This record gives sequence, structure tokens and C-alpha cells, in this order.
Amino acid sequence: MGYAVGLLILLLAFLGAPVFTLIGTGSVFLFVHSGGDSSSVISEMLRLASLPALIAIPLFTFAGYVLAESRAPQRLLALAEALFGALPGGLAIVALCTTALFTAFTGASGVTIIALGGLLYPMLTKQGYPERFTLGLLTTTGSLGLLFPPSLPIILYALVAKISIDKLFMAGLLPGLLLILALSLYAFYTARRENIRTIPFSLAALKKAARAAAWEIPLPFLIIGGIYKGLFTASEAASVMAFYVVVTEVFVYRDLKLFSDVPRVAVKSMLLVGAIFLVLGTALGFTNYLIDAQIPSRIFAWLHAYVDSRVMFLVVLNAFLLVINMIEIFSAIIIVVPIIVPVAAQYGIDPVHLGIIFLLNLEIGYMLPPLGLNLFLASSRFGRKLPDLYRSIGAFLLIMLGMLALVTYLPGISLLGAK
Repeated sequence: MGYAVGLLILLLAFLGAPVFTLIGTGSVFLFVHSGGDSSSVISEMLRLASLPALIAIPLFTFAGYVLAESRAPQRLLALAEALFGALPGGLAIVALCTTALFTAFTGASGVTIIALGGLLYPMLTKQGYPERFTLGLLTTTGSLGLLFPPSLPIILYALVAKISIDKLFMAGLLPGLLLILALSLYAFYTARRENIRTIPFSLAALKKAARAAAWEIPLPFLIIGGIYKGLFTASEAASVMAFYVVVTEVFVYRDLKLFSDVPRVAVKSMLLVGAIFLVLGTALGFTNYLIDAQIPSRIFAWLHAYVDSRVMFLVVLNAFLLVINMIEIFSAIIIVVPIIVPVAAQYGIDPVHLGIIFLLNLEIGYMLPPLGLNLFLASSRFGRKLPDLYRSIGAFLLIMLGMLALVTYLPGISLLGAK
């Protein structure tokens, strides 16, 4: 009976059934089959709805979509170009910084590639950057910034792992900055090697760009600085950001109309939020079954028989997470995290450190061949075949894997900001 239901669920997944129906059905069946109380699936949805931190997800998502629908990307890009364009590799560094900031606020890599890729690709190629480097850079930047607040995956991970969102926000800041620094150094090296011409610095252009983006410049300092300094929690920061962004884009810049564009953006953003909540609610019920059935303890017992050191466990964990995050992203957070957190604790791994390892794996998984989401989005956006993109991301992938190794085996990089 159990095998038949399992095969049926796999068949429904192959046919495209919604993820939350598969998880919910599977959870109820497992509880009933094991003689447990299937009401745990529903009770977890009620518990989820009562979490104060939950409000951060729809508010941050809505604010990110408002920014994406406005002309904020163009204004921020012009400002970054005026600031860094005169440096060797300046335009590539501009692309890294702008897309990282944009991804942090929108939370979805697809939005970044679609919204900024079309602007940055002709700019980079016109300045003389090799096409392979340009494609690799823009494919990478599709998920760059997921370690920065108010990234949606950080919030989801914290809710599922039952750790402080604020601590995870602060823990991701230093690894995220180091990753951008490493990629910027590679951009600098490429520009020097290819003799890429720089953009002459113009104080007038900088003043013009700063005046144009004057209301958007304070946003990252307000949100990230406010959380880091303890002025407000993640949920309060979400409220502040949503209010600030609506006032700025609707009443100051007038990029969006209050009674036509804002409701449309709200509906569009809440479709994503609703889908996440449905999967999250059913997956937490599934997590209850895993705990009742002592699945994490059994996995640890099996691993301990073959993996007797913390170092080897982290190697196995990273290999597993890269594959899982490449195939399925939000489901990986919701289903895999409750399993690995107690197992990692047995090996003495701090839950906040584990969160940064997981999120960095997620960032890499977006661009990992052959199934990384960024690869398909970049292929569609730039009209290039997937094998061309596989070759273009090689150096960027090595840099990110090197940063993953540093973050994994030097926990102080993550835990320094969380103290």
C-alpha cells in the first residue's frame, strides 16, 4: 500500500501537480499509515499563521516587486556606474553590486536577470568585455545577494529552522560582502587582461545620478543598518520598507500609479507569497512526521557509521545541498532543513553557521549545471544555448565554490556578525 501511494505521488509530481498538494497528501498518508495523528498537518498551518515573524515575507516581497516595477533599477545602475565606472573593471563591479542589492530586495533571481540583464548586457559588450565573461557574470548575478537582508530565502530558512531571523540576517552580511569582493577582483583582473577602457569620472554625472536616486540611496542603509543596529526586528523592517518604497515610487518619483499599478503589483507579489505559504504549511506538517518517526536520529546513526568526523560530514553535506538546491529551491529549504539541522547539531555545527552554508549552497545551486535555474533564465533572456552558458560560468563557479569552502570550514566568518 505504501509503495503504491509513493508511486502515485511521484506520478502526480511528474504530471505537474502543485507541490503543496503532494506534500500535504503524503504527510497525511504517512501519519495515518504509522498510526499517528494526521491533525498535526493542519495544526502546523495554524501555528504558522500565528508566528509574528511571518508578516515579513509578504511585506518584503511586495516592496521588492514595487522596486522591480519602477525605474529604480535604472537609477541605481546609473549611480553605481558614476561611482565605479572609472575603476578598471568598474562596469563589471557595478553589475555585481547593483544586482546583488536588487536580488536581496526582490528575493527572486529571475527578476534580477530579466530586469537588469537586458540593461547590463549591451553596456558590458559595448565596453569591450568578452562575451563569455559577460554571460558568466550576468548568469552569476542572478542569485548574487541572497545572503543579504531582506532576502526571502533567509527568512524562510529561519522560520523552518526555528532560529532568529535577525541573527541570520547579520550572519550573512560578511560572507556576502567577501563573495562580492572576490568576484570584483576577478572582474578587475579580466579588465586589465583584456585592456577594457574605463568610463572617465565625471563629478557632474555623479551629482546627477545621486540626485536622481536620492530617495532610494537611504533604503539599504535604513533596512540593513536598522536591523544590524537592533533598532527594529525583521518584521518591523519589512513594514518600514514597504511603506518607504510605496511612498517613494508612487508619490515622489511617480513611476507607479496608486490606484492602478499598486493593486496590480500587490496581486502579482501575493501570488508568489500564497504559493510559498501553502508549501510551507504542508511541509511543516511533514516535518512533524519526520520528528515523530525519529528520521533525523536514524540518518545520524547511519552517517555516524560511515562518516566519523565533522570535516567529512561537511563535505558530504555540501555535495548533497548543491544537488538538492539545483533541482528544487523553496522545497529544499522547507523539507530538507528540518532533517539536516538536528543531524548537523550532532556534529557540533552551530545552527546559524549551518544556515549560511545552506544559503550559499542555494546561491550556487541557482547556477550549477545542468539544471540551475539561472542557466535557463539566462539562456532565454540572452538567446544563448545552455552549453555556451556552461562554459561561461566556469571561473565564477570556482570562485563561489572557493568561498563556500571558506565559509564552511571557517565558521567565524558567519558567526562574527551574529554575536
